[in-house]
Amino acid sequence: MAYLELNNIYKSYGQGDHATEVLSNINLTIEEGEFVAIVGFTGSGKTTLVNLINGLIEPTSGEVLFKGQPVVGTSHERGVIFQNYSLLPWLTVGQNIFMAVKEAFPKKSKVELNEIVKDYVEMVSLSHAINKRPNELSGGMRQRVAVARALAMKPEMIIMDEPLGALDALTRGNLQDEILNIWGKDKRTALLITNDVDEGIYMADRIIPLKPGPKATLGPEFKIDIERPRDKTEMNDNQNFKDTRNAIIEYLMEIGNSRKSESQGVYELPELEPKSFVGRFK
Repeated sequence: MAYLELNNIYKSYGQGDHATEVLSNINLTIEEGEFVAIVGFTGSGKTTLVNLINGLIEPTSGEVLFKGQPVVGTSHERGVIFQNYSLLPWLTVGQNIFMAVKEAFPKKSKVELNEIVKDYVEMVSLSHAINKRPNELSGGMRQRVAVARALAMKPEMIIMDEPLGALDALTRGNLQDEILNIWGKDKRTALLITNDVDEGIYMADRIIPLKPGPKATLGPEFKIDIERPRDKTEMNDNQNFKDTRNAIIEYLMEIGNSRKSESQGVYELPELEPKSFVGRFK
């Protein structure tokens, strides 16, 4: 039995003639402990897909199964790191994370919860800012708090919706490694939504493109045949990395050009005659 299954998922918004079909015929299977990345263009429906998996919205038709059971509503078993920070502005860094771990581990003592908070704040290098509120932090620092909060809940599956896109290159690389380290300790199932092909190859076991919408659907999968742990500098000289990267980029360019061609139609111009201004200003 697969850990996560999406069977014949369709998702549309609106009704009747005003309905917009965002996702169409989505079929995906992820095994326990697997790390899968989905890459796609902006506006292709990646966030809608995340919200379906996390139970924030329901499919128009089809089913989402987690450990064999239909997904109904959100759950601590599926931790999500969103694009935006979603931090409570009146709470400090430590309090934002404490609130999440208290909900996830109601039987733990306050001392134990504070230790979890401390460890994960340190993990994202924000120990110096643990008592600061979100408005005192940069955008990158706020996103690191959001990453720490999601991971501190120790979910069975980690779902990441382009969580590192707003970070500088150094911080982004460090958090990629931290997420991989946490994933590698107990091989928690992970799904990464990204528009960065290199990030997907570095982190995932396989990459699946999401074709542009409307009616977006998944394309063919690309398996990442590179041993773990992976080293960023060594990967640049790895032939499997080069071949996989080129194949994915070529595929994305192909469907991007196809979408552009389909959108270019023939337009009939109205029959107009130029007005004559001769003699008008004499």
